[in-house]
Parts: sequence; C-alpha cells; structure tokens
Amino acid sequence: MSWIKNPSARLVDAKLEPPGGDVVLLRGEGPHDQEQIRDLLKASFPGSGEALLVDRLRSARKIVLSLVVEDRGVVVGYVGFSRLMIEGGDAPFPAVALAPLAVYPEYQQQGIAAQLIRESHACLAALGETLSVVLGEPAYYTRFGYTNRRAARFESEYQSPFLMALSFGFAPTEGRLVYPAAFRALADDAALQADD
Repeated sequence: MSWIKNPSARLVDAKLEPPGGDVVLLRGEGPHDQEQIRDLLKASFPGSGEALLVDRLRSARKIVLSLVVEDRGVVVGYVGFSRLMIEGGDAPFPAVALAPLAVYPEYQQQGIAAQLIRESHACLAALGETLSVVLGEPAYYTRFGYTNRRAARFESEYQSPFLMALSFGFAPTEGRLVYPAAFRALADDAALQADD
C-alpha cells in the first residue's frame, strides 16, 4: 500500500465540484507537482518559509503523506504531513505533523481545505498512523477533531493553546515532540527575516 508515491484509486476518484461547476481532482502528490506546490506556498504565506520547509522535508525524506487538489492541471491546494517523533517512553514513538495546508485564495471557502484534511486523515489511519499534531488556529482545526487538551502534556518548543493533536488509535499522551530539522531551519529563517 503506497499512497505516498502513487495516488490510490480512492484518491484518484475523489472529485470536488466548486461553485463554477468545474471538477477539481484530489490526489497524491507526484514528482511533477513540486514547482507548483512551491508557487502555491509562496502565494499563501508571507515569505518563502513554508515552501522551503516542504522542499527540505522532501529532501530529507521526512514527508509521510502529501495530497494536492488540481484544477485543469494546476495545483490549487496542498496538505503535507511529516514524520514527528515522541521521545520519553521506552522507545521513540512515530507520529505526524500537519504542515503546511494551503489553498489559493480564489479556491477558498469551497471546502477544498476541509476535504484535503479529511482525506489525508483517512489515508493516515489506513497507513497505520495513530497521532497527528498541528500548530494552528484552534477555531479551524477543532472542526476536524484536533484539541489542545490532547497535546497539553507534550513537551515542545511550540507548546501553547495553538498546539493540538488528534488520535486515530493508541498513541502516547506525553513525552517530548521532536520535529524534523527542517522545522528548526524554518524558525531560523524567520528570525533572520525579522532582523532584516
């Protein structure tokens, strides 16, 4: 079962209809999507930090799952999940971190981001993942089952009301969250940009 490299039949058949009536396709990321994902992330966030984050995660082979929404050959939505480790138990426990999620402004308010999250959660559960962590807006992510309460006992440099977690099965409730090195580079990049 390899939904990471090749889209599954389930994803290839997942089609959304925005108000204009055109069909957009939800599928797994392919190698030819990387430049378009980079453009989407640069357009969706200030600076190029998130685009660099995804490039670095991809280079380090830390992406567990990434899905795109395509409209007439153009990637208009993206969600990525990277490998996160929870340390402090008998052995490190694998989990995933949702970051980033992006949809072009012209395609927002049509349910595309919500569909990306729901489909990715179904894929992650099928892949055997049991815990997803996100640093984001509680009013948005609680709609999908993420809660700060589930993440509150984790040690993390990101510990705050914006750190939330969602369980798909058995997973630790405490320990230290260890993000891939690409996240530290993102923080370093942000600090350098703030100094400019």
